[in-house]
Amino acid sequence: MKILRKALIILLLSTSFLFADEVYLVQKGDTLFSISRKYQITVAELRAANNLKENDVLKAGQKLVIPTADIGTAAALSQTKTPDKVKQELAPVSEVYVVQKGDTFYSLARKNGMTVADLLALNKLDSNAVLKVGQKLKVSKVPVENGDKSGEVAIKPVQPKPAEEVKTTSPATDGKNEKTPDTRTYGVTTNADNSVSWPVKNPKITYINGKVSGVQCACLSNETVIAVREGTVMYVGLYRGFGQVLFVQSKTGLIYAYTGLGSVSVKKGDYVTFGSSVGTAGVDSIKGTPQITFMVFQNGKAIDPAKAPRG
Repeated sequence: MKILRKALIILLLSTSFLFADEVYLVQKGDTLFSISRKYQITVAELRAANNLKENDVLKAGQKLVIPTADIGTAAALSQTKTPDKVKQELAPVSEVYVVQKGDTFYSLARKNGMTVADLLALNKLDSNAVLKVGQKLKVSKVPVENGDKSGEVAIKPVQPKPAEEVKTTSPATDGKNEKTPDTRTYGVTTNADNSVSWPVKNPKITYINGKVSGVQCACLSNETVIAVREGTVMYVGLYRGFGQVLFVQSKTGLIYAYTGLGSVSVKKGDYVTFGSSVGTAGVDSIKGTPQITFMVFQNGKAIDPAKAPRG
């Protein structure tokens, strides 16, 4: 009986490690910005995963949870505010949860099979919100057994792979992407509708799902990429699995994501106008052909880029 009990404990412990997040040990001189760059995620994601305020200062020896990269969550957290009227795509039944010490948006989202974007939207909170002990939140009644949906998007649900084990690293990894097989699911490739503006001229359009959800726009080498909707640049930088990424938020709150860029000619805070240059096209790391991937998000959910407003 004792042997069986010990074996069960070992099994439970090993299983918990499979679904644990990576933990980073803060070094002297580290900032949220520098750490986000090392792991190729956004500062907002780091703050949400660790319940940090915008002006919190890191201390050497502090442990930070490094969340799984999820471009939908990154897009939602880059928004300046959550629209008052939010179209919910969650299960209609929800319950109230009282925040406990140590809770974060990231941990609560995972426990309830939600995304951080869903959790914020359901409670009409923006990316600068910080949890307080005793605070009441609405959470979706989606059972954890259904799987971690931290990578789910509207076009097709995506289930990211959990971290293999808890790691305390110092310093962090350099964030370089390893060469991986193409796990994307491709739709039919068609010529772009000439009545719709695209980031590049006359692209071949292919809908894709998987880790990336949106449309691939095949184009010329180093072709100029233009903004198809005016708005404010919310994020510029490398994002894990997506290369050079640019987020532009429209006045209505939609996030237009241009990914796989070869270069970017704008910076965070810039206001871009319709048709203005934002950079150049890059080369797909798997196919080796010049193209970009274009996505549009509404509250962290991917919508059909062809139907998103232009101008």
